[in-house]
Amino acid sequence: MFLTMLLSGVVSGQQKPTMGYAPVNGLKMYYEIHGSGEPLVVLHGAFMTISGDWKDWIDELSKTRKVIAVEMQGHGRTADIKRDITPENLSDDVAGLLDYLKIPSADIMGYSLGAGAAMQCAIRHPDKVRKVVVISYPFRRDGWVRQVNDGLSKLTAAAFKGSPIEAEYRRLNPDPDGFAGFVKHVVTSNSGSWDFGADKLKATTAPMFFINGDADGVRLEHLGEMFSLKGGGMSGDMQPRSESRLAILPNTTHVTLISRITTIVPMINDFLDAKPQNGIQPR
Repeated sequence: MFLTMLLSGVVSGQQKPTMGYAPVNGLKMYYEIHGSGEPLVVLHGAFMTISGDWKDWIDELSKTRKVIAVEMQGHGRTADIKRDITPENLSDDVAGLLDYLKIPSADIMGYSLGAGAAMQCAIRHPDKVRKVVVISYPFRRDGWVRQVNDGLSKLTAAAFKGSPIEAEYRRLNPDPDGFAGFVKHVVTSNSGSWDFGADKLKATTAPMFFINGDADGVRLEHLGEMFSLKGGGMSGDMQPRSESRLAILPNTTHVTLISRITTIVPMINDFLDAKPQNGIQPR
């Protein structure tokens, strides 16, 4: 009996996640809810799922928060549909999920493509977003360095052959043989020129925390531009500083950012827990 309780997580204090599918915008979007506390929606990167490295992030963050993890359109257990897989569309799905779960507003954290969706949540659904964590994503395509843009446009399923990404797709997706088409769909949806709009990013009211590596493929000048649009670049000793933040991790790439959990999670918790200065929430 004791062993059964231990394995079930009752003694260890771990709770099994709530799992389900939300009917939003023509999707049956898979989600999991871990932990308790203030709600935090976490959005994986392109081709990822909740399992794997992303699960370690969820385990850490859910120690103090209600973490709502989703598998976005075409990813993991969420089937693809005939609609572009863009940050704009993905952000609308997040808004629909919050409505479905009857959560008025939440913090949003995203990595890579999920970070683009997180920014778009603040742009398109400001009433549903409290704070945003943006891990390695620009707000327009030329924010990537040239090598990244060139590589993304040529990406095919062959690049993932034998990888955990391909294996998880085949294990979880309702269309296990559709990986090649799925990769093409993501690449095609995000090709060409795209731009969230500097004016739209500046107008967002949710504070943002931009987290990047010093070699993650987002141009350093672009990081400075994003942070400045959210009130950064000023002397915090001379005047009240912006509630938004910027972190650039040394010796870190786009891929290795995922392994920096012990460094990044405490910074995220500090940002999300921070109270507005003088009761005012400046950008």
